[in-house]
Amino acid sequence: MADTAFQIQYRNETIAGFEQGQSYLRSTVTTEAVIKGNQARFLVADTGGATAVTRGVNGMIPSRTDNLTTATATLVEWHDKPRKTGFNIFASQGDGKRIMQDGTIKVMNRKIDSDIITTLATATQFAGVTALPASLSTFAFCRALLGNNDVDTTDIDNMFFVMSPAFEAYMMQTPEWSSRDYVDLRVMNGPVLRFLRFGGFNCIVNGNIPSKGTTSEVCFAYHRSAIGHAANTGEMTSEVGYDREDDYSWARTSMYMGGALLQNAGVVKVRHDGSAFAATA
Repeated sequence: MADTAFQIQYRNETIAGFEQGQSYLRSTVTTEAVIKGNQARFLVADTGGATAVTRGVNGMIPSRTDNLTTATATLVEWHDKPRKTGFNIFASQGDGKRIMQDGTIKVMNRKIDSDIITTLATATQFAGVTALPASLSTFAFCRALLGNNDVDTTDIDNMFFVMSPAFEAYMMQTPEWSSRDYVDLRVMNGPVLRFLRFGGFNCIVNGNIPSKGTTSEVCFAYHRSAIGHAANTGEMTSEVGYDREDDYSWARTSMYMGGALLQNAGVVKVRHDGSAFAATA
């Protein structure tokens, strides 16, 4: 006769679910800390395309004014607050308090990247008309467009390309992606890198770009000076607490932040067809 009184063992240590837990894009934009107020003004200064002049017939050198424009980032308050009763923490598997604390920080970090992507999406300059699979030509196209707009494309530390996982999958099949003639490190050997330099850009794979996995994905090539992101001084706050009267624990993260498109000429939106790498049932 077969035994039926089997015991079930529950692992007490929590296994983290698959989700982005930190912000990767805030280090790619121009940041500003706001001490007090709900707006941050970014000043963009250039010559307005002025050309050199010669002295006039009256013996005076013609003067000009600087081209000064401002962009405003309006701060909005964002919060995340999980809460659990004392009984749920007592009866549940794993460390319920730690799960709340770690999870709420992840939520806010994802919101930072979402804010920046939303700001990038307000740009109006596209690379091409139709969505095509990624290739070396895509990088060359974006770099040429930015160069035509007088963006310093040799400023490699401030040049970024945010791509979808499908975009990266196409590039992994091109010889140049892993060629030592194009990259500093061998991308097909060793761990996955968060930033990879290729084609004149620091490349970042982000799974939350607009319309990911479809025929109308939108990736972004840009210079750091094209996007601004402001947040309250001290940035993210993380609090934990316990209510003794009603016996529940809580964790909260809060941040006041907002993004601004500083220079449209410094952002190129890339239409990409990533449908070939979408999951099927």
